[in-house]
Amino acid sequence: MKLSVVVVAYDMQREIPRTLQSLTRDYQTDCADLEYEVLVMDNGSPQPMDAGAITAFGDNFHYHYLPSPPPSPAMAMNHGARLARGDILCFMIDGAHLLTPGVFKHALASFRAFGDAIVLTRYFFLGPGDQNDTIADGYCREEEDRLLQSIDWPQQGYRLFEIGTPLQGDVPKITWFNKMTESNCLFMLKSTFADIGGADERFDLPGGGFVNLDLYKRAADHPGTEPVLLIGEGSFHQLHGGTTTNVAPEERDREVARYKAQYREIHGQDLVLSDKPVHFLGHLPTLHSKIHMRNNARSHTPPTPELLESVRQTSPVASANAAKATGES
Repeated sequence: MKLSVVVVAYDMQREIPRTLQSLTRDYQTDCADLEYEVLVMDNGSPQPMDAGAITAFGDNFHYHYLPSPPPSPAMAMNHGARLARGDILCFMIDGAHLLTPGVFKHALASFRAFGDAIVLTRYFFLGPGDQNDTIADGYCREEEDRLLQSIDWPQQGYRLFEIGTPLQGDVPKITWFNKMTESNCLFMLKSTFADIGGADERFDLPGGGFVNLDLYKRAADHPGTEPVLLIGEGSFHQLHGGTTTNVAPEERDREVARYKAQYREIHGQDLVLSDKPVHFLGHLPTLHSKIHMRNNARSHTPPTPELLESVRQTSPVASANAAKATGES
């Protein structure tokens, strides 16, 4: 088998069906003959997901419930890797993400081009801004549902760029060429994952702390690997109450401080990003995928007038935020 996608989920009954839809043969480009499987690792949800609803996406979709696991997804990632039959592993540590349609196609092209590739997919928030900020202004699941309906998703997968915002962090300007520290859709050879010892289960905080950053750094720094960042593809975060993504900024900052302290405890130093050169592979499928053209000030500003109008028509709260960010009244 070519590819195994390991999706870690916790209490995501609303979000996981859309995530899985974005992993199907009908949605992903040029996957009709691809041998792949999707392993949904339910990391101890209070109410287990409907296994039948998951396998209904295809006979290559499988559900595994982990009773009483640690609060970190690290063990679920490792368990999924042990079950995986693919030569290439894809880890989605947060199962609430929607992919654009060319992720599989371009990720697999990266392995053909570079061999022992480590492939990153850029992180986006659904909605008009960083969800830590927008939820304070009223952005909610109902708003998100309306936005997805407004772009006719999943029929038009690349329109996610019209209703999403790239994760910015402390970077003043986001382009496709900004280096990344982690990815919620991270590909590597199964042999590479084994060589680096898998996900480090010492990262045992809820949400995993820096387990995903640590996994990417160790994989990128492993001899012979070639990091590749996909251009024109994205992983879009649905609102679901994440440990750091869907809380107030102050709470997020407290959690990140805990994560930094745990990393120092495990490794004896602060996290230092990999300095290995990164390759870029992909395309720019739509006008809205040209994220370098956006106003990347830390605001809720949409990238184009078209997106502003789309948000206004579908989301009163997001419309008010966008107008405020652009100085309109």
